[in-house]
Amino acid sequence: MTNVSERLIVGLDLPSLAEAEKAVRELDGLVSFYKIGYRLVFAGGLDFARDLAAEGKRVFLDMKLLDIDNTVAEGVESVAKLGVSMLTLHAYPKAMRAAVAAARGSRLTLLGVTVLTSMDEADLREAGYSGTPAELVARRAGQAREAGMGGIVCSAAEAASVRAIVGPQMAVVTPGIRPAGAAHGDQKRVMTPADALRAGASHLVVARPIVAAPDRRAAAAAILSEMQTAA
Repeated sequence: MTNVSERLIVGLDLPSLAEAEKAVRELDGLVSFYKIGYRLVFAGGLDFARDLAAEGKRVFLDMKLLDIDNTVAEGVESVAKLGVSMLTLHAYPKAMRAAVAAARGSRLTLLGVTVLTSMDEADLREAGYSGTPAELVARRAGQAREAGMGGIVCSAAEAASVRAIVGPQMAVVTPGIRPAGAAHGDQKRVMTPADALRAGASHLVVARPIVAAPDRRAAAAAILSEMQTAA
């Protein structure tokens, strides 16, 4: 499972560093790529991210940055020094261009977040956007490619269309992954692991189906086995 294990990112969406450390211990040898988002960052997760990277783990820092250009650039410069592998920012053209310039020369892969997987067309309308999620994702994917970003975050439902836009080299990272029969939770645009890979995703982000499982290691192994069928 070496190939697919490098494509599975486990979301450490847990309330404390102690819980996150426990999850990493339980998954050791099976998983080597972890997502750290707001919840854990605000509980001391930046030092934890640095430590994981120093141990040879890959870290996806999910901060969804968006601010004035100079502030985004300064944030990216600081993140690059942590040694993490991936960083998210909202896929606004000016922010992406500033981030790309700031990350130049580092090994940090910048990912543009297109439309959150918890949002559908009604949510977009409420937020002031016209059109469908797929249309907005396509527009932002094209802008990310033009800005020189390393990849895109999108629903697996849009992975095939995004892959056609960004080409074979950029990462297409898909959250909202649910094994067959799993509850969707607050996600509205979901797909199974194998289907997401077949659609063109390069990496899958899976949080609750693994970290909330009674046996995290068994849950991760089952998802890796399903991914293997599409490899």
